[in-house]
Amino acid sequence: MIRGQAAEPRVTRLERLAPDEVEGILALAGAASAADGADPLSEHVTLRLRHAGEGPATHLVVRDPAGTVLGYAHLEPQDGAAEVSAELVVHPMWRRHGLGRALVSAALEAVPGTGALLVWAHSDHPSAAALALDLGLDRSRVLWQLRRSLREPLPGFELPAGISLRAFRPGADDDAWLAVNRRAFASHPEQGRWTPADLGLRLAEPWFDPAGFLLAVEESSGRLLGFHWTKVHGPAEVRGRTDEHGPTGSAPIGEVYVLGVDPDAHRLGLGRALTLAGLHHLRDRGLTRVMLYVDESNTGAMALYTRLGFANWLRHVQYRRPTTSPDTPA
Repeated sequence: MIRGQAAEPRVTRLERLAPDEVEGILALAGAASAADGADPLSEHVTLRLRHAGEGPATHLVVRDPAGTVLGYAHLEPQDGAAEVSAELVVHPMWRRHGLGRALVSAALEAVPGTGALLVWAHSDHPSAAALALDLGLDRSRVLWQLRRSLREPLPGFELPAGISLRAFRPGADDDAWLAVNRRAFASHPEQGRWTPADLGLRLAEPWFDPAGFLLAVEESSGRLLGFHWTKVHGPAEVRGRTDEHGPTGSAPIGEVYVLGVDPDAHRLGLGRALTLAGLHHLRDRGLTRVMLYVDESNTGAMALYTRLGFANWLRHVQYRRPTTSPDTPA
């Protein structure tokens, strides 16, 4: 394929990637992130690529004649559902050349006609919306990135009587945390599906700090009732993005990475207390801003974060090909 050529881009379907192919895809994602100010692939997909995680996945790749990866789509079936989640990225210099359409069309062909294809458009780019409309995909989910300055005053917080905070202990708290995470996110399409391997990958990441993984435990029994796992994105992870001060290659940003409360501990005010405990921890580390991700449909969480000073920053949209019955005409 030569630049400017009108021929249909050639999409190669792979079930496994070689190390050099992974390197090329990650370089492609880095170029798109630098151009757009948002990662084109989720953390989950990036970790799967970097660590060659187990589990089924299909890789769709578009290359130039020299073998450079210009476009990529990651397809992964969702556990226990006739659905396939897809994420894709096209090199900024090769947009408007049909690569995105070719990748989504190949993804549609790769999923059985009766199955649902869920395609993420990170940062809700207008061209993604136009392509989804052309291909008959419905807008089905919105994930917001919210941000807050930590220079502004933070409210104090008080834990319920008989509950205290401590740091996560890798190895000792893994099983208890996974159990509460599953209960807290039972209806969440991604977070509630975490396995020991998913947790282990993140505990091994350079950014992991047990001191920022706060657990709310019942003092009488030691039972885990809730948690606030914070994360700090360092200079390398924000390179090329933009913030309120313009392009940044050095300013770190904190994140409310995962926050959950066991359903049995609802109505105790733990959600607010844990949120504020994590924000105070991040500010005490010298950070001046914090972000988080929340589904637009989670009105309770959206209301809590808005009351605590968070505001909408960026949104990611998931498009869906509706599931059809085998007897339904195409």
